[in-house]
Amino acid sequence: MIKVLLAEDQHVVRGALVALLELEGDLTVVDAVGSGDAVLPAALRHRPDVAVLDIDMPGLDGLGAAAELRAKLPDCRALMLTGHGRPGHLRRALTAQVNGFLLKTAPPDDLVAAIRTIAAGGRVLDPSLAVAAWDLADNPLTPREAGVLRLAAGGAEATEIAEELFLTAGTVRNYLTAIVAKLGARNRTDAVRIAQEAGWI
Repeated sequence: MIKVLLAEDQHVVRGALVALLELEGDLTVVDAVGSGDAVLPAALRHRPDVAVLDIDMPGLDGLGAAAELRAKLPDCRALMLTGHGRPGHLRRALTAQVNGFLLKTAPPDDLVAAIRTIAAGGRVLDPSLAVAAWDLADNPLTPREAGVLRLAAGGAEATEIAEELFLTAGTVRNYLTAIVAKLGARNRTDAVRIAQEAGWI
């Protein structure tokens, strides 16, 4: 019997997934939680074989929860579910060494097969995401530029960023101008969006 922990913040989707998985004779859902913060405590209680984690959850997201599981319960394998195959999510998933990445639009049989494959030690990547994996561009930002943009993404102004990074406000503005140009963005907000979607910040 494969023990499955499910994490999905939408009640209806979570209930439907539990019902679907419980129809399989070799799968049992040991717990179903609604947030990333609840994943590790539930996993430590139930010792699942596979954790099926939605990427977009409030608080700790699915990838953060997968990283916690890897650190504290390495025998539990992680399958990420997402509604959209953003390159940034895929990059973070590959970096976190999750065992599977599946779109929520996949047929139910694919989800069940993915859980079995992962429980047996294999890895699964949704075929539609395989092409995106090839297209993951290298991060054009330097570590300093990424740090500046990360603070800008949090709403910090140039003077606040300068104070945080021990730079002058003029230097920060120069960094932001260079970042916008490197990313081919229209402005700072667009640069933040591009970098976040690509997983660079």
